[in-house]
Amino acid sequence: MDEWHTLNKAQREAVTHGNGPLLIFAGAGSGKTRVLTMRIAHLISQRSVSPRRILAVTFTNKAANEMRERIENLVGSWQVRQMWVGTFHSICARILRESGRAIGVNPEFVVFDEDDQLSVVKEVLRLLDLDEKRFAPRSVLNFISRAKEKMIPPHLYTPVDYFTQIVGRVYPRYQERLEACHALDFDDLLMKAVQLFDEHPEVLERYQRRFEHVLVDEFQDVNQAQYRIVKHLSAVHRNLCVVGDDDQSIYSWRGADVGIILSFERDFPDAHVVKLEQNYRSTQPILDAAFHVVHKNLRRAPKRLWTDKRDGLPITVTEVPDEREEALVVAQHIALSVQQLGRKYGDFVVLYRTNAQSRTLEEVFLNYRIPYQIVGGVRFYQRKEIKDVIAYLRLILSPSDDVSLLRIINVPTRGIGLQTIEVIRQLAAEEGISLWEALGHPALANRLTARAYQAVWLFRQMVEDLRALREKSTVTELLNEVLKRTEYLQRLGDTRDPEVQSRVENVRELLTATQQFDASMEAERGLAGFLEGVALVADVDSLDEESDRVTLMTVHAAKGLEFPIVFLVGMEEGIFPHIRSINDDPNVEEERRLCYVAITRARERVHIIHARLRSVFGTTSGMVESRFVRDIPEGLKLYWSHTELAHPLPGTPERAPSAPKAEDAYRVGQRVRHHRFGEGVIMKAEPQPDDYMLTVVFPSAGIKQLLASIAKLEKLS
Repeated sequence: MDEWHTLNKAQREAVTHGNGPLLIFAGAGSGKTRVLTMRIAHLISQRSVSPRRILAVTFTNKAANEMRERIENLVGSWQVRQMWVGTFHSICARILRESGRAIGVNPEFVVFDEDDQLSVVKEVLRLLDLDEKRFAPRSVLNFISRAKEKMIPPHLYTPVDYFTQIVGRVYPRYQERLEACHALDFDDLLMKAVQLFDEHPEVLERYQRRFEHVLVDEFQDVNQAQYRIVKHLSAVHRNLCVVGDDDQSIYSWRGADVGIILSFERDFPDAHVVKLEQNYRSTQPILDAAFHVVHKNLRRAPKRLWTDKRDGLPITVTEVPDEREEALVVAQHIALSVQQLGRKYGDFVVLYRTNAQSRTLEEVFLNYRIPYQIVGGVRFYQRKEIKDVIAYLRLILSPSDDVSLLRIINVPTRGIGLQTIEVIRQLAAEEGISLWEALGHPALANRLTARAYQAVWLFRQMVEDLRALREKSTVTELLNEVLKRTEYLQRLGDTRDPEVQSRVENVRELLTATQQFDASMEAERGLAGFLEGVALVADVDSLDEESDRVTLMTVHAAKGLEFPIVFLVGMEEGIFPHIRSINDDPNVEEERRLCYVAITRARERVHIIHARLRSVFGTTSGMVESRFVRDIPEGLKLYWSHTELAHPLPGTPERAPSAPKAEDAYRVGQRVRHHRFGEGVIMKAEPQPDDYMLTVVFPSAGIKQLLASIAKLEKLS
């Protein structure tokens, strides 16, 4: 606990609070993760709470891993191994594997990701003879997900219009298919956990007595099902510690309810409330700008961030002709900053409201040879070769997984064609069995040619052999055996082909992931634990923070991250705030919170850009500056032309110092000539007694600090 002395007063109050409910309002950059981990360490080392009796819940694998590492550094790995630390979904999956049989959940269930869920929806639409073009599978799936978030099972789903009537027909069939595959989707993990606790109080009591302390991070993002779970688990000891910031609640579209954190004190009248308002990330101008955007929301807890970093540069606001020029000025600014100011590409993030805005940025960055990474693009675990190999592992875990079986029954090709697969499907439908069971059904031999049946028999035998290895093998050993027996890598094609080589490298990278899992604290959970982690990977988990590349991402994906310099593009009415939210007060409030999140990602600088014209989905329209830009007071922003933004060296808006009154006063942006270094531009002019300390950028010599009286600089027009 050597870090104890580095905590501020409010942080110490949160860390040392005794028993009972605790609500910690933790603003952006206020050290909430540190407080949460220090509180856990305090419980273990100072209050002698057994680590086995602590449950810590967060929202992403990345956050959970960071929490584990921090706690391990404070109290040691042995203590952390006894704790339950994970996302809501992973914690619920663990509970259901342990105790889900009570409600009919097979402990060897697989978790269907979004692609798997869409495959099932498409299959059900086909069975119901419904046109995918009229009833988009993703839209149908979204309605099913919303119903599950509200704990509405298929038989209680009430349609309100024609489209939801279709959803009402698909929902029960969708759920039947999942059950037949021994699969749960993301929403099921939560819904089934609530069902388990509601219907089996003896199971609930077991977990209530085990978890003496329940701590929840990012509490502003919980939905009703998640809130019911933590209330259930903390009902006996009532030691529920929640950490969050209502100003950063930005996920209502996936069920998050900001009203939960705002009404916590009503639900727990004896709750102790601590506000963490000191920010350790950003400068005061950045915090003030963000505050002026979000404080207009009527539904928010009163608070305001402050920092010791009082001096900071104003936010720049730049109008550009169109989205092409927007991308160009961003690229040019970054390129010059790296070449002449010693910046790294990794210092910059470009944030946008929707994924579609990345296209022009990518094109321009490629032309300028600016290295970048997109968070939220095609994720590693969504690549075809990775999904193929993962499907084998899922089939080994649960042969009833028809989605995985159909994906790889003929991958690599083994003589099982579409006609053979259709025969297997028909037999499964007739007998009311899974496709895996149909593969071993005696009647199948009579329906297939000898050659086709031989291919099916060999495939089934191979999977059976791999299943037999599961209990005595690590995940890495099992994966290597899959690759060996299927000859997957060898049959990808000519490795001299760059695309094939890339696919081979991706599969080998998967082996790195399994090795890391096998060496982790989760290894004891075996193949099921590894596959859970794969299914629950979020977009932000793919971010490589060590890579020196510019990051492109949506504001939603950026929450929890920080960067020295933030570009916030597309700041126009109808883009940000989004067109769907403009005339809807609750949605506009969420858009304000989203803008607050965007601005507070920055440590040093924020550059806001808006366009006069923008082409969206093939239509070019005149645009109006976002209301959020207008909300920022004039004293906190500096209007910069797109030429100044593209060429930051002469126009860097350092605050002009109060210079001595002299004829030869120097100003920021002044072009000068040095007898040795040549021409340059003044970046900073710090007044000294009867002199100036100048920071000058010389294209041929780099950045130099010079005393004006000695340097004898020649001023250029």
